[in-house]
Amino acid sequence: MDLALAVTAAIVAMVFASELGGSHRERPRDHARMWRLGMAAYSAGSWALALGLAFEWQGPIFRFFYFFGAIANIPLLAVGSVYLAGGTRWGRVVERGALALIGVGLVVTMAAAFVGEVPPSGVPDGSELFAWTFDFDGATLPGPRVFAAVSGGVSSLVIIGLSLRSIARTWRKRPHVARGNGLIIAGIVAPALGGTLTALGESTSLALFLLLGALLLWAGYRVSSTGALRPAPTAAESGR
Repeated sequence: MDLALAVTAAIVAMVFASELGGSHRERPRDHARMWRLGMAAYSAGSWALALGLAFEWQGPIFRFFYFFGAIANIPLLAVGSVYLAGGTRWGRVVERGALALIGVGLVVTMAAAFVGEVPPSGVPDGSELFAWTFDFDGATLPGPRVFAAVSGGVSSLVIIGLSLRSIARTWRKRPHVARGNGLIIAGIVAPALGGTLTALGESTSLALFLLLGALLLWAGYRVSSTGALRPAPTAAESGR
C-alpha cells in the first residue's frame, strides 16, 4: 500500500511539474519556473521513497531521498512564492541564496558519513543516520540535518507567511485566490506532518502525506490561478 501511494505521489508531482513547464513555455514567469523545479524535486524524492520501499534501502537511495525530500524541494517552491509576491528583484536575490544552500546541501548529504546502519525496510529517519555535524578532513562541518532544518523550516515559513498575506489581501475581492492559498498552506503542512510522524516512529503514513501534499499543492495552484480545478488558460484563450 505504501509503495503504491509513493508511486502515485511521484506521478502526481511529475505531472504537475510538466503542466507548470508547459505554462512557463507559453508565458514565461519566474514563479512557474521555480515551482516546476520544486515539484520536480518533490517527484524525485517520492520516486526515491518508492525505490526504497520496493527494494531494500541502501545508502545511495537514502541519500537521494533525503536530499530531494528534505533539502531541495521546499526552498524551490519558496523562491517561486517570493517571485510571485515580491517581484523579480527580491526573487532573484532569494533564488541565488536558495540555490547556493541546495548546492552545498547536496555536497554535504553525499559526503557525510552515516552514524548508524541503514535499515533495509520501512522508512529510515534522518536523525538515526545523520548527525548534526560531521568531520571532513579534520574540520567539523554542519551535517545534512542542519540543511534539512534550515531548508524545510525556513522555506515552509516563507511559503505559509506569503500565502497568509495573500489570503488577507484577496479574500474579499478575489476569494478564489484566498482559497487557493489556503490549499497551498495545507499542501506544505501535509508532508511536514508526515516527516514529523516518521521521526516519531510512525513511518507508514509518510507516503500518504506526500500524496496528499502533492494533490493539495496542485489544487491550490490551479484554484488560485484560474478559480477552478482546471488547466490555466493560455495567453490566447485569456485574451492577453
